[in-house]
Amino acid sequence: MGEKSQPLGTSRRQLLLSLGACLTLKSALVFLPTKDRRTTRTEGPSNRANCLTLSLCGDVMTGRGIDQVLPHPSDPLLHEPYMTDAREYVELAQRAGGSIQFPVAFSYIWGDALEQWERVAPDLRLINLETSITQSNDYWLQKSVHYRMNPENVPCLTAAKLDCCSLANNHVLDWGYAGLRETLFSLKRAKIKTAGAGLTQREAEAPAALSVEGKGRVLVFSMATTTSGIPISWGASSDKPGINLLQDLGAATVRRLARQIQRVKRPGDLVVVSIHWGGNWGYEIPHTHTEFAHQLIEEAGVDLIHGHSSHHVLGIEVARGKLILYGCGDFLDDYEGVSGYEAYRDDLGSIYLATLELGTGKLLCLSIIPKQIKRFRVNRASLPDLRWLQDTLNREGERLGTQVELTPEHNLTLRWEEFFGG
Repeated sequence: MGEKSQPLGTSRRQLLLSLGACLTLKSALVFLPTKDRRTTRTEGPSNRANCLTLSLCGDVMTGRGIDQVLPHPSDPLLHEPYMTDAREYVELAQRAGGSIQFPVAFSYIWGDALEQWERVAPDLRLINLETSITQSNDYWLQKSVHYRMNPENVPCLTAAKLDCCSLANNHVLDWGYAGLRETLFSLKRAKIKTAGAGLTQREAEAPAALSVEGKGRVLVFSMATTTSGIPISWGASSDKPGINLLQDLGAATVRRLARQIQRVKRPGDLVVVSIHWGGNWGYEIPHTHTEFAHQLIEEAGVDLIHGHSSHHVLGIEVARGKLILYGCGDFLDDYEGVSGYEAYRDDLGSIYLATLELGTGKLLCLSIIPKQIKRFRVNRASLPDLRWLQDTLNREGERLGTQVELTPEHNLTLRWEEFFGG
């Protein structure tokens, strides 16, 4: 999420008058290859023994307004152009979606996603966490939006049984280096692994190694680019904390990442690159992004690209049998009632359930569970929302060789074409 996530409009009064609500209904989207119709499924990930299922979500922001409704809210003081008190985001959300009886339970924010995760039982759960977990007051002066959650509210993350948080993004250092240190400590204490940030460059570049009993390891490398609004000074160095910030997406960067991966990769490991790149709004995927993703797959041995930063879904591609999510969209935020970009439907997020073949990392099945953020909670998406996502994914997937079809069970099935580079 970038600096555009701040409220839009000419006055705080205009913001407080913004209204919006939507009915919800559970749905699921399923993405499948064209070449083997015998593998077709109508819902859920593959149940084959030689596969592994990852649950992937886009941006998760538990600070600011959401932090205020949790049991242990931080100091609500903000340093934004339009808002000076985080409780005003709570007021906006209630005006738009209805009353929130807070403090809420730690599990409240995940809504029915908790039941969905339990039913599907993915092997691992990964999110991009865009919040500093700290009591630090040392906010970054050059930024206009700062996300912070009280460390005492960390049980809201453990309630989702998260395995790993990607931290290379444009908010993890919002409250300075002290805030970053406390974030890393808080997640380690909660037994949630992290990647993409550290006290040194070596730590920031190191992957999270996630073991799955009987199936091997998944290595999660987290990285980011300045195109997502990250100050260049946030890059970690040998003697300075920070994030794994890429200078560019050129061939030399691909070769360097390939060496990093090969140093730690064991036979049978699956490799995920979780990358924060690009702007908040707009569907165009830069050629540099597609080229970089293809090269990571072809030259660096990456099995899945988990892209985020855009506040809405972007097109999906399958290249050499490997999944590329260019932009997963927001999964949880406090933007309800904030006006300006409603046409992009940033309130619609998804759980991406990617089932990969062990040994090859090839995509067997991708199920997408659409969700809508309402009253600071992940809710079931309605059938009209499902159709909106279908139309959007079809429009954006056409040039990437992917199309989705609505099934009688109100799922979506994707048939993809293999792209061998270019």
